[in-house]
Parts: sequence; C-alpha cells; structure tokens
Amino acid sequence: MQNQNSCDTIYCEYVYRGVFYTFFVIFSSILYFFIEMSVKYMLSNFYEYWEQIKRALLSFDGISDLLDIVLVAFVIYSIIKLIRETRALQLAKGVVLLAFVYFMVSIFDMQTSQYILSFVFGNLLVILIVIFAPEIRHALESMGRSSVSNFNIFKNKEDDEIQESIKNSIHCVSKACSDMSDKQIGALIVFQRDSLLGEITKTGTTIDATVTTELVNNIFFPKAPMHDGATIIHNGRIVAAGCILPLTGNNNEVSSELGTRHRAAIGMSESSDALVVVVSEETGIISIAEKGVLSRNISVGDLRERLSNALIKNDTKDNSKIKKIFRGKKNENK
Repeated sequence: MQNQNSCDTIYCEYVYRGVFYTFFVIFSSILYFFIEMSVKYMLSNFYEYWEQIKRALLSFDGISDLLDIVLVAFVIYSIIKLIRETRALQLAKGVVLLAFVYFMVSIFDMQTSQYILSFVFGNLLVILIVIFAPEIRHALESMGRSSVSNFNIFKNKEDDEIQESIKNSIHCVSKACSDMSDKQIGALIVFQRDSLLGEITKTGTTIDATVTTELVNNIFFPKAPMHDGATIIHNGRIVAAGCILPLTGNNNEVSSELGTRHRAAIGMSESSDALVVVVSEETGIISIAEKGVLSRNISVGDLRERLSNALIKNDTKDNSKIKKIFRGKKNENK
C-alpha cells in the first residue's frame, strides 16, 4: 500500500514538473517573440531616427538653441522638484506607464487599443490640467511670490515699524505657546508670508489687532468661541481668528496619532508658504509646519529662532550699501 502511495506521489510530482516546464517554454517563446519583434522594429527605423538626429544636430543655431535647451531643462527640473514627494509623482508614474503601453500597442499594431489610447493622448493636455490642477496652482503661486519681488532698495520708516511689530509678535506667540503647552491647551497659529490668505481669513472672524500674549491665550481658551479654529497673523498683527484651514491630502504619510489640528497645519503649509504653529491639546507638544513638513516636539527657544529666521528680513551687506546710498546716508562700513 505504501509503495502504491509512493508511486502516486512521484507520478504527481512528474506531472507538476511537466506542466511547469510546458508553461515556462510557452512563456519564454512569447517573450522571445516580443523581443525579436521589438528589435526588428527598432532596427528597421534606426536609419530614419539617425537621419533625424543628424538633421537636428546640423540645424543647431548657436545661442538661441542653447538658451532653448537650458529653458526646457529648467522647466523639466522645476516640474520634477514640484511634484517630488507628492501625490502628483504617483500620477506621473502612471502617465509614463500608460505611454509605455501605448508604445507597445503601436509596435504590435493592436488597432482597437491603439485607437483608445490615441484618443487619450490626443486630449492629454486637458487631462493633465484637470489631474494636476492643485500642483499647477501651487506652481503659479510660487512664481508670483518670487524672491525677486522682495528686493526693495527703498526702505522707509514704515518698514522698520513692521519689522519691530513682527519681532514683538514672535516673542508674544512664543510666550503664549509656552503657557498653552504647560496647560495642554490646543492652538493653531498661521504666520502669513508672501502667499495671500484672503480666502482663509474670510472663513473666520476679522480682528486686526496687535499681537499680545494675553490676546493669544484668550483666543485659544477652551471655552472661547474661536478656540477651535486657526488664528492668522500677518506683519505682526492678528488678522483673523477661528479660521478653517484645508487638510492635507497626504493622509497615508501622516501619523495616525496626529489629529485635525496637525493635519490642517500640514495642509496649510502645503498650499502656501505660511508657517503654522501647533500646540497639541492631548500632549502639549509644540510643532511647526513648513512646506508640507511637520517638525514636532519643538522647544520654545527653537520656535522663536525658526520664526525669527523665516519672518524677520535680514538685509545683506551689499543691499544695505545700496539702500544707504538711496537714502542719502554715508556708508559706515568703509
């Protein structure tokens, strides 16, 4: 009986091996066929491609073409930098995969699939605009708030007053965050920079008041009517409170331990250049969000330093000289 079972086992093993080898041979033959067809297609068109390359090289027109290449390279680099570590990167990978499928379909002359994909790629520009609308908007906003627009050789008394007001707001907010952290009171504070946040401020209550430690503590007092929303600060003044911020779209990359305040802080920093300070109601931990990155467990000293470096304008030596010339002052550094 045992011999019979052993024979059956050996027989089944040989059958499985035979089936496996058969499928392996079939798959290898199909793969070889695809590779052979691809090579033949590429070789048949190699001469034509080489002639096109030679014509393109011979038609090179010096400086204008060089500038054209540099501009295209810069645009491609900017797009890659923009979509890196965002949802758009996954969508871009999908578009590349779809292009590869379209290439293979064209090689094997699959007419139905080729017709469908040609329709898709014929309207690719519109499809990309719809898919990447948030990223395109973010790119245009980044261009609008270019650092070139911040260069100002005419510095007046009003600029000095704004800088002093910003320094005072940083000190008051840092002190208020320290108090709220000790008492485990939740807070969400947005420091507006170059990106305009008019749509966000409209969702809250307009205040337009000088920043003080007492006022910030009162806004986020647990029983206060505006403590659940965000407070917007611009140029050292509280613009509005109780505002609603957009939540981040990268929920898969955000820790499940973080609540709505932290997700709103990340979302606000993703859609603008604002700095967002968060005080956790559960743990009292102070965090700061910038460019979609949340830095947690920030000390009060680190918070004050980061806000100062980001919000207070430090004139370079060369710019200071130019400003002194235009203001009719003598250069004291000489």
